[in-house]
Amino acid sequence: MSGGGFQRFENRLESAISGVFARAFRSAVQPVEISAALQREVDNNAQILSRDRRLVPNDFHVELSRSDLDRLAPYSSTLAQEMADSLRDHAEQQSYVFPGPVSIDFELADDLPTGRLRVRSRAQAKVTSNATNTQLGRASAYLEVNGTHHPLAPPGLVIGRGTDADVRINDPGVSRRHIEFRVATGRAEDGSPLLVSVHDLGSTNGMLVDGRKLAQSPVDDGTQVRIGNTTMTVRLVTEDAW
Repeated sequence: MSGGGFQRFENRLESAISGVFARAFRSAVQPVEISAALQREVDNNAQILSRDRRLVPNDFHVELSRSDLDRLAPYSSTLAQEMADSLRDHAEQQSYVFPGPVSIDFELADDLPTGRLRVRSRAQAKVTSNATNTQLGRASAYLEVNGTHHPLAPPGLVIGRGTDADVRINDPGVSRRHIEFRVATGRAEDGSPLLVSVHDLGSTNGMLVDGRKLAQSPVDDGTQVRIGNTTMTVRLVTEDAW
């Protein structure tokens, strides 16, 4: 962000909260410092997608000392909104691509002194499907992806970036039809209600199953499957889990 951009950010922020925050933060972390740190985090973590497009993080956690966090608390929602708007402006200028909505949270870090901050970030893709809450509530298994849940039921689910996938992940590292979870009814003798396996569908970047690159694999409760920048977890639930 240019000097003029930071000035516009400060002007908008002061207008939004009538200058109260600026006075409260006179000797501590300043909003413009947080905004600058967020911009650096984006710049330092940009991944090349093409000559004109770069993928950047969209999920941010700003760590602060107790005193700074307490000062910030009354204005946190306004700050987060203004900083998100500022990041979107910067991304547009730099041809950055966010994989999903921009999220900024402020958290306590006991090891930080007053006036210091730390930013953690990740690229968290937007995930959508056509599953209903009723289907999820009845499921004996589901996928957990970026905070969303998607029921696993026979015959299974195709995961990918394309519109014809059952679960769509807005991750440029994911192929249009990347993997398929195949679900069959379990056998009575082993007591399993469902048998679930995951299969690569000839994707460009392949998949990792619990950290191993495989073309196909059975999965169990807690198995993690990574495609592109996205990790999903298989959950097998019992009758009383819901």
